[in-house]
Amino acid sequence: MEQLEKIIIKIVDIVGKIISFFLLLMVVNVSYDVMMRYLFHNSSVGMQEMEWHLFAVVFLFGIAVALKDEGHVRVDFLYDNFSARKKAVINIFGTFFFLLPLALLIFFGSFEYVKDAYITHEISEDPGGLPYRWLIKGMIPLAFGFLLVSATGYVLQNIRLYREAGK
Repeated sequence: MEQLEKIIIKIVDIVGKIISFFLLLMVVNVSYDVMMRYLFHNSSVGMQEMEWHLFAVVFLFGIAVALKDEGHVRVDFLYDNFSARKKAVINIFGTFFFLLPLALLIFFGSFEYVKDAYITHEISEDPGGLPYRWLIKGMIPLAFGFLLVSATGYVLQNIRLYREAGK
């Protein structure tokens, strides 16, 4: 079980590094777009759309990385005062009863959404916009599948922490 937890943590860390590269690309893209718009009075719809495509990738995959790094939202003023065993139980309970059902719903519910975009060859409605809209929509099931993997590692981590706190 610990070996699986370590493998998942390593995978999440690698994806986190890749996502940080996408974040850097997004910063460069936004900087370029702002410079072009305000200094040269020239703007590109494609570059603007690329901003939200990159943001979507960073945000969607960043959720799983934040879960692993305990960067997710919770009521810390209560949680901080709990014992390590109580924290582990809350994390396991919250993962099973809140995170997993929502992640599974979005994961399975998004396939039809992506398939429709792919079949219709959906593109941007704006002139000069980006083609292959299905590609960015395809990040939804991919990211939530990745979140399910990260959640598995998170549960395994909290089971280990629960056992260690009981010794």
